Amino acid sequence: MCQISVFVEKDGVEEKRFDDVTSLGVDGTDIRVSTLFEGATEIKNVFISSIDFMAGRVLLQKKA
Repeated sequence: MCQISVFVEKDGVEEKRFDDVTSLGVDGTDIRVSTLFEGATEIKNVFISSIDFMAGRVLLQKKA
């Protein structure tokens, strides 16, 4: 099983927020992330900037 890591970029700085992500849902300007060992968490006011499947990485960006 392959899990993904989620990073959030704000003002040009990337911060790793989650490892072992098993589910990612989009609800308007919010992203809901579930991990292998934790429940769902919402990240408010972001959008998906890029997804790199080979690297197992999702980059979210804060909306201005």
